[in-house]
This record gives sequence, C-alpha cells and structure tokens, in this order.
Amino acid sequence: EVQLVESGGGLVQTGGSLRLACEVSGFSFDDYGIGWFRQVPGQDRLGVACLIGGEDRAVYEDFVKGRFTIFSDNAKKIVYLQMNNLEVEDTAVYYCAADRTRKCPRLMDYWGKGTLVTVSS
Repeated sequence: EVQLVESGGGLVQTGGSLRLACEVSGFSFDDYGIGWFRQVPGQDRLGVACLIGGEDRAVYEDFVKGRFTIFSDNAKKIVYLQMNNLEVEDTAVYYCAADRTRKCPRLMDYWGKGTLVTVSS
C-alpha cells in the first residue's frame, strides 16, 4: 500500500526557513515521480517541486526557484522540501504526492494529507 505522510509545517516569520518531510512507503523512489504541491483555501492546488523518478533530477516552479530545494534520503525513504527565505505568499497547506509516470502531473496518483505552513509578516 502506497502511503505518504508529511510533517514539518508550522509558523515562521518572513525570511525564515522550514524543512518539510514526506515519509513514503509502498513503492520504490526510482519508479515514481515524487513532488510537493501547495494549496491556499479557495484556490487551485499548485505544483512546487518534483523529483523525477529514476533520473536524479528535480524540477521547480518559477516562484520557488532559488528558495526551495527538493531532495531525498533514499535509505530512510523520506523526501524533503527545504524552504528558505519564506514569504507571506508561501502560506498554504503543502502536500506530498507520488505518480507512476515518474513525473509530477497535476493529478498525481497518491497524496498525503498535507501539512500547514504559515508565514507571518
């Protein structure tokens, strides 16, 4: 059974940092794309960053380039999202997701329940 469990959300001030973690089980990292998405209530869910399965390559949305980094600890089966220089606009529920295409389409196959990140000014 595929499971994804996020942690690490919380309250941080503008300019601060947070590291989100996604513990995964039930599949091999090489066989799936694993990504982070975020959603503000009332708005569409947006992609943030994606680890392309089997390619050791990451893809980022423009609004987080240079500030966020996605990386994995394959031994622990954890995917992280390091978020630096946070802005109020980064406030959202962050979701970890996995997809069998090894990429990160908008509608991923599996989703975690999310973790809330709040950035205060």
